[in-house]
Amino acid sequence: MKRNKVKDILQRGGTAIGTMVTEFRSPEIGRLLAAAGFDFMVVDTEHSPHHLETLNDIMRGAKATEICPIVRVPDAEYHLMARTLDIGAQGLMIPRVETKGTMERIIRSTKYPPLGFKGYGVRPIHTDYEKIPLKELIQRLNEESLIVVQIESKKAIEEIDDLLSVKGVDVAVIGPNDLSISLGIPGETNHPLMTEYIERMVEGCRNRGVVSGIHLRDTESLRRWEEKGMRFLIYSSDSRMLMSRASEAVRGLRGGDR
Repeated sequence: MKRNKVKDILQRGGTAIGTMVTEFRSPEIGRLLAAAGFDFMVVDTEHSPHHLETLNDIMRGAKATEICPIVRVPDAEYHLMARTLDIGAQGLMIPRVETKGTMERIIRSTKYPPLGFKGYGVRPIHTDYEKIPLKELIQRLNEESLIVVQIESKKAIEEIDDLLSVKGVDVAVIGPNDLSISLGIPGETNHPLMTEYIERMVEGCRNRGVVSGIHLRDTESLRRWEEKGMRFLIYSSDSRMLMSRASEAVRGLRGGDR
């Protein structure tokens, strides 16, 4: 049964680096990103068109690599979270978390008893047909599943201590664009108010023993937040990285003219 690489890194006190998959639908995407050195990828189903069949293929492709496949589900609903774990995701990212009740529902829906009430749905992608006693299997799945919540609003950060009092959450990630909108400064992700609220979130996570993280488009900003204590860094996305490198190549070939 495959270990969760990201959980291992975080438990050792290290920093995990990943990216967002929003456009590519090939099972090769996991192999490609693993070869590039990423620890994890987040396959988006909140804003992207990926369906379960596509996710299943991407999860199987990732299974053959060291990369940890995480899926961002559209909402904190049982059928979205539990079924996504059943098709092979090693972790879930849940958006727009603002209340303790939502946190509790997330853990109940994603963990087997006694931690939650997830229905038993283990498939060969989890075990590679290895015969594992049921009690041991559900314990290992509970241990290996990575639960990431997105903190994307002023309200969520102001109540961060209460939110993270729920046991079972591994990582809390800032959604910078939605947070900037919530704070009344849309798109101003370097605004002092943004910095103040993100620092409040980092401190809240530290106090509760939860790893903090953020999703940004440039490595310099990600390094700055790592220096302030974040250890779950999401860099850019599949399409943005392709566009950036392709544009750079074309500019070079045309002598700087575009």
